[in-house]
Amino acid sequence: MLIRGLVTEVDARKVGIIVSKSRTTVPALSGEQSLNRYLSEIKKYPVLTAEQEYMLAKRYQEHEDPEAASQLVSSHLRLVAKIAMGYRGYGLPVSDLISEGNVGLMQGVKKFEADRGFRLATYAMWWIKASMQEFILRSWSLVKMGTTAAQKKLFFNLRRMKKQLEAYEDTDLSPEDVTKIATDLGVPEQEVVNMNRRMMMGGDGSLNVPMRNGEDGSGEWQDWLTDDRPLQDETVADAEEANVRHEMLQEAMDSLNEREQHILTERRLTEKPQTLEELSQVYDVSRERIRQIEVRAFEKLQKAMQRIAGERLLPGVA
Repeated sequence: MLIRGLVTEVDARKVGIIVSKSRTTVPALSGEQSLNRYLSEIKKYPVLTAEQEYMLAKRYQEHEDPEAASQLVSSHLRLVAKIAMGYRGYGLPVSDLISEGNVGLMQGVKKFEADRGFRLATYAMWWIKASMQEFILRSWSLVKMGTTAAQKKLFFNLRRMKKQLEAYEDTDLSPEDVTKIATDLGVPEQEVVNMNRRMMMGGDGSLNVPMRNGEDGSGEWQDWLTDDRPLQDETVADAEEANVRHEMLQEAMDSLNEREQHILTERRLTEKPQTLEELSQVYDVSRERIRQIEVRAFEKLQKAMQRIAGERLLPGVA
């Protein structure tokens, strides 16, 4: 039987990954009673440097080294716990969310390609979130009727948007709020009304719900709230990805001439784009001519980005 929150052999077999038994076993998480201890234990696993992560990923990719897989998984358990805390408002045990997230993490490790130039946290984060979201949707009987991409998007964004609009959690939305949410998420207004009523029926767990009872006393859910500041590996991964994208864009822009660069920048790469009329006056040509130059420049930029991405991420293939 699967022990919740533990990276076990059973978990590993789910995704076909081999995890070494030579290292100390990750602490078991059999329920909310051991959540605090589990979160403390996983902090003992060190954060890998980019070089260490790359070498371990290559060892697993090329040789299916179980020790390398173990180190990659254990070093990112804190990322799983961090993401799980973001979904605790859906009324499901955090231990179950962590367990599902650990399976997603191992799927990410199995499919990770270090040569693409990105960190494992950036890639595995999407596998972790997908596993947790699928688990939430399977567990919430209120949303089993809707499983389209639009309904999933609405389900996982409705609470946040209601908070931004300062709407009451357990009441129907005003017509103005319904229109605002439907427009921002690109879904029909009736879908917003229906989803809100389903989620109202589900309700949220109180922060004062008892988490344990025994000789050591009792605790409440709020006692297990964690620091919301980003994890170090998550911050580094986001920064590195942004730098790579920026460098690729700058290099691709060099393939354009000066006029194309200026027009494309003013039309698509600024917060307040200039109009065709304004640029036509700068270059003393028609608006249609400016539009043609913009389209041609954008097509050249796309081709250059694809070429650069191929050279950087798949060397020798492009």
